[in-house]
Amino acid sequence: MNPFELKPQKADKIFTCWNKVLVKPYDKNTVDPYTRLRVILMSGTEFESVRLTHAFTRHCANNDVRRRLAYMRRGEQIQQKRVAGLKPANETILEHTIGYEQLAVDLTANLAVNESNSYVQKQLNFALLEDFDHLYRYSDLMELEKGGDPARLVGDYTEIMPGRPTIAEYRHPYDDVNFYINGYLNDLKTKLNINIITAAEQQTMNFYMNVGNIYASPLGRKLYNEIAMIEEQHVTGYGCLKDPSMTWWENLLMNEYTECYLYYSCYMDETDDRIKKIWEMHFEEEVAHLHEAAQLLAQYEGKVWQQCFPDGGAFPELLKFRSQKEYIRNVLKTVRLTGVEEGFEELDKVPDTFRYFGYNSRINGSAVQVGTHAVIDKAIREFGKDYRIQNKEHPIRVLSDRTKDNVDVGRVKGK
Repeated sequence: MNPFELKPQKADKIFTCWNKVLVKPYDKNTVDPYTRLRVILMSGTEFESVRLTHAFTRHCANNDVRRRLAYMRRGEQIQQKRVAGLKPANETILEHTIGYEQLAVDLTANLAVNESNSYVQKQLNFALLEDFDHLYRYSDLMELEKGGDPARLVGDYTEIMPGRPTIAEYRHPYDDVNFYINGYLNDLKTKLNINIITAAEQQTMNFYMNVGNIYASPLGRKLYNEIAMIEEQHVTGYGCLKDPSMTWWENLLMNEYTECYLYYSCYMDETDDRIKKIWEMHFEEEVAHLHEAAQLLAQYEGKVWQQCFPDGGAFPELLKFRSQKEYIRNVLKTVRLTGVEEGFEELDKVPDTFRYFGYNSRINGSAVQVGTHAVIDKAIREFGKDYRIQNKEHPIRVLSDRTKDNVDVGRVKGK
């Protein structure tokens, strides 16, 4: 599939009345977990598109360009509202959150497993273990508050057990900044992966920042605020991978291409016939946006789209949500890594004076005060063990004890 070779529909076809925008939500009790993840992913993708064109507008003095950006952005707004409307009103904040973290885990794993750039793959794997741990801690909160069924929400796709303990994830801001990836030296799939994961993590960070102060229970408020800080670290790391030499016009074109790629991937992978039609409709609408972005690139920068897509613009292998339990278990072997400048290092190998230790201690204070630890400690006291979904024993011995939350691994040398 090559979206550049398709004849675009008229751009204003996207403008429609509210009863065609606010669609019937899915049934939270019967929806396939991966359909839920696609809804979250595409909502975040639309947020990213709106955010980009707003930023572009604020850096542009030409009102003719601003009008064309506003025209495209209005269409993206309609798409976002239709996607968001698929979420049912009876899906709670915490149920929504389990979806966010399952998306973070399985999306990251499915991107990483076939990523050709080893540096990008390492960044994906590093953050994967942290989102994996967040899923575990939110699931224990759900069990404590009787707020839903984590097993029903994730299905048989994703295990729930500790990753790199959240308390160990707080690194000095200097060590979340990565090298950027030169777009001309890397394949299209790598550039797509960076765009996709940055948008997804940005949406998760924003969601937690917005609900952290309105969540009902004090323990839940702690979790959302603490984990929102880690999501900020992830957005910093992923965002730094994006090529800063790309112009606004090139970024706009690549963003629209990413949306085309994702909607077509969702369309090809979706099992719900009604929602599949929405992905198809949005793909056709995004093709029109892509062609508009190509026209803007040619008109205002004097470039043809082929200069940005030297391989011709055909989609690489589509994104498919598939269970990656064994891949994640293998990545868990790196649970003791920490960030050091633009790379990663085993905690035991960094100097005792390294800034990680002082920063982490200052942020956390006493471990008993940290919400992400307290939720597991409380679950163990109430149920006799933590809540997990495991197909077999945890691959990391020090994280296999279900009667004690490990707050040392990846945080204290020698542990």
